Amino acid sequence: MSTPTLPGSIDDALELLEAGDYLAGRALATVVFLSLKMGRSLFLEGEAGVGKTEIAKVLAAGLGRRLIRLQCYEGLDVASAVYEWNYAAQMIEIRLAEAQGAADRARLGEDVFSERFLIKRALLEALETDAAGPPVLLIDELDRADEAFEAFLLEVLADFQITIPEIGTVRADEPPIVVITSNRTREIHDALKRRCLYHWVGYPDVERELAIVKRKVPDAAEALSRQLVHFVQRIRAEDVFKAPGVAETLDWAAALSELDAVALDPAIASDTLGVILKYQDDIDRFQKSRIKELIDEVDAELRVSA
Repeated sequence: MSTPTLPGSIDDALELLEAGDYLAGRALATVVFLSLKMGRSLFLEGEAGVGKTEIAKVLAAGLGRRLIRLQCYEGLDVASAVYEWNYAAQMIEIRLAEAQGAADRARLGEDVFSERFLIKRALLEALETDAAGPPVLLIDELDRADEAFEAFLLEVLADFQITIPEIGTVRADEPPIVVITSNRTREIHDALKRRCLYHWVGYPDVERELAIVKRKVPDAAEALSRQLVHFVQRIRAEDVFKAPGVAETLDWAAALSELDAVALDPAIASDTLGVILKYQDDIDRFQKSRIKELIDEVDAELRVSA
């Protein structure tokens, strides 16, 4: 079975994403195509739940590449993201050497700090190319990591190499496909952004979000899908602490489908509001009377557009 080739045009990039059930706009497909064509990292910024992470997954699946995911968090360090030594195995090796009377300390030091005792983490693994080609490296939610770790990434993204003091510099024979995401809880430094192609992933419009629901939750009733998409779009326009993302829209469609709902009504919307809103203060804003108003507005809009 042949390995899929990189898209040769923007239209090919659109087809690649759509084949993975990712319905992208042309602007996103363009920056994905350029990132692959130019070998530049792709930096995706946007609210949580808009589908940034999914792009890396779709690229890996569509191109037949290994997906390596580094989930960022506060306190992420080199040992967790790049490599660490297997100290337990090293100690066993030293004890065995001592028991056998080995006296060459220099050689023993070289042995225990060899690659067989190296535990490779995501960034080091991403520098290895297999038969399918270089992997897709997803550095997810970089804004959650500390600025010190962000600075460490500069060497990786600039030269696709990592320096291990005991071994030397490890370089990628062929650069990985890098996708970096950020929810913008803090600003990412310009030095890192300059090494990437940038794209803001926003909320989809009604038509695209409805198409996504139909693709991802095909069992949901047509009328229900239209209602809930318009309802979610109106929720996003409200003054809420955390607006629902596309992921929440899909969860809601799946939940209502499981409840055999064929239309959105105030009672069922109120009972399941926690599927799309994740903060109690936001939920408290929408009493049944307000939910009914929004549903009435949605139904009126749908009747006009029908």
